[in-house]
Amino acid sequence: MKKLSFLFVVAFSFLLLTFCKKEGFSERFTLLTTPVWTSDSLLANGVDASGPGEVLANFKGDAKFNKDKTGYFGDYTGRWWFEANETLLVIDPDADTIPIYIYCNIVELKELSLKITASVPNKDNPLQALPVRMTFKAK
Repeated sequence: MKKLSFLFVVAFSFLLLTFCKKEGFSERFTLLTTPVWTSDSLLANGVDASGPGEVLANFKGDAKFNKDKTGYFGDYTGRWWFEANETLLVIDPDADTIPIYIYCNIVELKELSLKITASVPNKDNPLQALPVRMTFKAK
């Protein structure tokens, strides 16, 4: 009887482990990919840069980071990924107007808040980088 009970426990444990496996995503990956984010503030050099014609205007609106590492970021679509132990968020927009990867330092990534900083080319002087800070709230 003890053998039968032992085999039952082993079989049940195996089934439990098999059917309850985690997807293998990190906490930061899950925090980033779960909500649709909406822009809260888009600043360049500490000034609002989300208005028409401004450097961050096309990032205004919603952003969604899909689990397959594609997504949309305001008016852009493209790819994204983490680097540097998930402290950097790299965005590769499918746009001729931004022919570079955007490396974003993750300042804060919580269930309801995403804050990133980066440097982007200055549209008035492409050789000069503009410091930007973008904050998003979960919808």
